[in-house]
Amino acid sequence: LFLFIVGWFQVLDALGESLPCAKYDSWMVYLPEGDFLSRIGPTDFFKDLEKYAGPNAVQEWEKLLGAILPLSSAAMALPPLSIRGDLGVLSTAAARYAPSLLKSFIKMGPQGALGATKLLRPFLEIVDSLELKDPFIRNWIDLLAFLLAGVKSDGILSAEMIYMFAEWYKPGCTLEYPIDGSGAVVEALVRGLEKFGGRLSVKSHVENIVIENGKAVGVKLRNGQFVRARKAVVSNASMWDTLKLLPPGALPDSYVSGVNTTPQCESFMHLHLGFDAKEQGIADDLEIHHIVVNDWDRGVDADQNVVLISVPSVLSPNLAPPGKHVLHAYMPGTEPFSLWEGLDRKSTEYKDLKSQRSEVMWKAVERALGPGFKREKCEVSLVGTPLTHQRFLRRNRGTYGPAIEAGKGTFPGHSTPIPQLMCCGDSTFPGIGVPAVAASGAIVANSLVTVSKHSELLDAIGL
Repeated sequence: LFLFIVGWFQVLDALGESLPCAKYDSWMVYLPEGDFLSRIGPTDFFKDLEKYAGPNAVQEWEKLLGAILPLSSAAMALPPLSIRGDLGVLSTAAARYAPSLLKSFIKMGPQGALGATKLLRPFLEIVDSLELKDPFIRNWIDLLAFLLAGVKSDGILSAEMIYMFAEWYKPGCTLEYPIDGSGAVVEALVRGLEKFGGRLSVKSHVENIVIENGKAVGVKLRNGQFVRARKAVVSNASMWDTLKLLPPGALPDSYVSGVNTTPQCESFMHLHLGFDAKEQGIADDLEIHHIVVNDWDRGVDADQNVVLISVPSVLSPNLAPPGKHVLHAYMPGTEPFSLWEGLDRKSTEYKDLKSQRSEVMWKAVERALGPGFKREKCEVSLVGTPLTHQRFLRRNRGTYGPAIEAGKGTFPGHSTPIPQLMCCGDSTFPGIGVPAVAASGAIVANSLVTVSKHSELLDAIGL
């Protein structure tokens, strides 16, 4: 039922690797109604609702939690790592977890079990069915959905939201950040890969996927080297970029047309800063994460409206020199590529547009860090644009991924019309965003091993 959140720790458990993490349970939000420290857990948010929205919002939030938390047992009963892309799923998922699923339905009762049928429908349908009308509640739900999957509540699956609610609003819950930053996650994954005989090649640009006798047999690198596949070629490039790696005519016209007509999410703007904490008057109790919403009426998915800020050196001081902070501000999947298309990155026009379109991020940073912060005192200042995404991430039009909304379409599976060519990543089920992309990779990996090997893995990590 719920195939979206693949915990990094489950993957690392499978690889026998671990990561030291710092725990935290709060972040700052800056909304049209006011600024406040938001905490996960069941009680603190009610205080914020009482202050910034009123008693009616509190009642509606209680009504929402009362309706959806019982569904969480069904949403969480099927581990993502149990899924595979062939009939073996009947053994690794359906049969293995049928008892826990059945138990969760019995526990929910007839009404709850009926509600569980909505897990694969847009979350907005649950919101509407509960007749939740408070503007703050509806806006907050849209914001949570947007932060989780890049779409509002009318585009995210209920299962994904319910899983998140169950984790964020339970007693004693915390969030974790790797002590050595996100790079530590990559390093742990690489260690696990190499431990089991894998090899990672960096700076190895894939020129094209090689097709022989109608099958994908390997990849040719830009340096001329050919890497032959043992079982399959797996592409985690976007659907549009994968097409560019294949020879003309390798795919049916209908498949190519389907890819080329799939709508795309917009791109990103980024602001990377490095600065001295004391010189900038930064408070010692600065939060690691900050969320700025400028205008609810425009919608959380409108361009230049929502800015996310992370200062990871707050929890991981070793990510910056002593006394310094590193900061990343960004606007996720809302920056129109059309504004940047065709611009010369060395031109004055491009530089001026960077300055203009990054101003909203600068203002958000100034709001989050306080009046002592001065942008001109930053020792590092880098602005990323959709052209940056297109160039360095090799993303078609710098896109975040396919714009496929729940209830209005489905993400493609992982197989392709070409035998031995499989796809994972944000262009495949279950969708965009790190959790979904991780799940897609797990599904493909599971599909390439035997059912017995897959089952051994699930036994080994206690699932």
